[in-house]
Amino acid sequence: MEVIYLLIILWYGGLFFQTFFLHRYAAHQTFTMSKTAEKVTYVLTWLFQGSNYLSAYGYGVMHRMHHAYADTEKDPHSPKFDENVLKMMWRTKNVYQDINQQRIKVDEKFTKNVPQWLAFDRMASSRISRVIWTALYVLFFLQFATAWWQWLFLPIIVLMAPIHGVIINWYAHIYGYVNFKVKDTSKNLLPFDFLMMGEAYHNNHHKHGGRPNFGVRWHEFDPTYFIMRILNKLGVIKFVQ
Repeated sequence: MEVIYLLIILWYGGLFFQTFFLHRYAAHQTFTMSKTAEKVTYVLTWLFQGSNYLSAYGYGVMHRMHHAYADTEKDPHSPKFDENVLKMMWRTKNVYQDINQQRIKVDEKFTKNVPQWLAFDRMASSRISRVIWTALYVLFFLQFATAWWQWLFLPIIVLMAPIHGVIINWYAHIYGYVNFKVKDTSKNLLPFDFLMMGEAYHNNHHKHGGRPNFGVRWHEFDPTYFIMRILNKLGVIKFVQ
């Protein structure tokens, strides 16, 4: 059972910091926090994403580009312009790395106020960091896996952030329902988002990009927003609107 517990903790822990920090803070700045809290969140993101660590700067800039160019040839990830999910994710990886390593020139509107901690990103994004995390996962499985089928979860853990990306950037542009007519194919993947902590309300988000609560209808509970409200009351963050 320890393997299952690890999978659940890393799935929801990594996903929380992706949607809370990288998405709602770095990309959309729906709330503010102190520099100290920001740095603590960087470290927590690395601890929970591990081998999947994503830079707030690289993610934030790329996600802004996704909103600006959704479902066009300039979109970093779109089922409309990629033959299959693997090609889309490969292109996403290349765009992300080009941005993060500043190999391409990016319009200022995409980079304005996006947080960046260069020294930490270099360490957390390094090959050494990713290999160490992967080795730790393998050691955990060697210690606690009690059946062969549990090893099938290892690649999910190692590649968890890309898997999260596939679910939203591919499937939430193909399947689901819409609450709002928008200029792209974004859909709400699940009527009750038990899987993606609010990220599955993708159509809602594309309509109201700066809204901290991704849920709109009565049944669209956004667990990340619920946690954010608690953090806001505690003074850890402050909502912009």
